[in-house]
Amino acid sequence: MQSSAVPELAHTHTRPIHWVATATAVAGVVALSGLLQPPAATAAQTPDPQAPQTRSAPAPIAPPDPADVEFPIECGPVQAVVKKEAAGDLDGDGRPETVAVVHCDAPMGTPPDGMYVLTEAAGAGTPRVVATLVDPKDRTNVDDFAVRDGEITAALLGYSSSDVPSCCPDVRKSLKWHWDNGAFVRSTPSDARSV
Repeated sequence: MQSSAVPELAHTHTRPIHWVATATAVAGVVALSGLLQPPAATAAQTPDPQAPQTRSAPAPIAPPDPADVEFPIECGPVQAVVKKEAAGDLDGDGRPETVAVVHCDAPMGTPPDGMYVLTEAAGAGTPRVVATLVDPKDRTNVDDFAVRDGEITAALLGYSSSDVPSCCPDVRKSLKWHWDNGAFVRSTPSDARSV
């Protein structure tokens, strides 16, 4: 056996206490590194002061409710009822209007319709009628009614003479209305047909 020129050192022999000390030191380093982590990354970006600022869209404005309106229609002992309604921004001011088709709730026959435009000013609290597009005195009924792209379209069912019974209109006329220069202008669509 050869003897070493270097004397044996006591710390070169591993004992269980060395393993415990090493494990404790490693655990301490891992724990300390966990505490010294940089803040968690987020998806939010810092706004660029030179970039144009964007704003979220305002909450949509509710159209006027026809249930809150007294319509200019004479119904005698019966009530006026809303037959159809549709909403849209008709005058381009960013606030919707409601178009309501109304008739008297008659127990028999076919009561004539009225068609009214409702608006509600900001902060007003109650809507009001601003235009009568179809007057019930004209003895017509509104059919195929819509509000689309700032225009109102409807087919009016009427009578060729006073001899035609009110149950059976014999004239159909297609019309449209659009807001122009402070008033609703009525016209006939190019594809309109009369029956």
